[in-house]
Amino acid sequence: MSSYDDHHPSGWGPHDWGHGAPHNSWSPLIMSIGIGVFLFSVAGVYEWGEFIDASYIGVSIAGLAIVFIGLTVWWRQDYTFDGGYEPRSTGTPFRGIEIRKVAIWVFLMSEMMVFTSLFSTYMRYRFGIESCESVFASGEWVEGASVTCFEPAGHLIASSWFHIAPGAINTFALIISSFTIVQALRYAGMVDIDSDRRRKLVTRYLGTTWFLAVLFLTLKMIEWFLGFPLPEFLHEYNHGDSTIKSLYAEGYLINADSYQHKYYNTDYVASHGHGMDHDSALYLMMEEGTHSGGQMMANIRVSASTFYVTTGTHGAHVLGGIIGLTYMTYKASRGGYTPENAVSIEYFGLYWHFVDLVWVIVFPFFYLY
Repeated sequence: MSSYDDHHPSGWGPHDWGHGAPHNSWSPLIMSIGIGVFLFSVAGVYEWGEFIDASYIGVSIAGLAIVFIGLTVWWRQDYTFDGGYEPRSTGTPFRGIEIRKVAIWVFLMSEMMVFTSLFSTYMRYRFGIESCESVFASGEWVEGASVTCFEPAGHLIASSWFHIAPGAINTFALIISSFTIVQALRYAGMVDIDSDRRRKLVTRYLGTTWFLAVLFLTLKMIEWFLGFPLPEFLHEYNHGDSTIKSLYAEGYLINADSYQHKYYNTDYVASHGHGMDHDSALYLMMEEGTHSGGQMMANIRVSASTFYVTTGTHGAHVLGGIIGLTYMTYKASRGGYTPENAVSIEYFGLYWHFVDLVWVIVFPFFYLY
């Protein structure tokens, strides 16, 4: 007879009631409510990146407080979980499968729908709106008047090796973090090693995963808001500029309805060059007298919004992983993961692998193309 049939059937799934109530919690639902309150209230505070209404700030703080309460309760419940029981599903199609594993996969399916919507929205606008580069080369614009066009973030980010460095490093960081979380699971499940050695190894690998996740968000903030200087001998490889400007400093913002870039200045292009096909079209239009030169202004609200919403949503998932890893690393340092409950790391690992996989798609879409 299978171990499934040996468990006591119940509304919670097969369960050995000698260990007490099944391992379940209302905390994820509480946190979902808090996240919803926070997001809807933040949407009331800002519009197109502009601060419009301070009355929602209190509601936003209340939403975060609800999330914090849910997290605290959830961690308190989980901290005492020793893996002595793992409730299983009774109904089709998940009969005999751990309830927590089913919940994680259902959650990841909902996450897939979120990111699929974001990617499809990006592709719809990317292919449906003429690129700013094409509009500039065609000469069908008037200096001083803003033209609506699509300006991919990759046009800026991929303009030099140094611009793309944070995103490239982040890609390797997340790939390595998938390895370290697997190593944490591996050592947590080992039965033939000393408990103290297991504790140290699991803590080390979970802590490394945490560090790589923090590195990811740090480089993201540098890329978005801070930028960084370059040593003098590298200036010539960065169009002669001494710094890598942040996207904020470049003016690549969701409220940029009059975006200006040096690549869309006829004087700059004529003196520096910017792609053979682009220059040929520019020189041709100037020779034919179809455009007298000047600086093109572009409305890039749509293109910037698709970039920040998609990459920001992914960044929020990384932040969620950091919060979870903070707790898990602490629990591991106290010897909280053993072969009996190592599967908890596996469940988190499923989420973390999903976050990594999404970035592997985001990076070429938004940074290289």
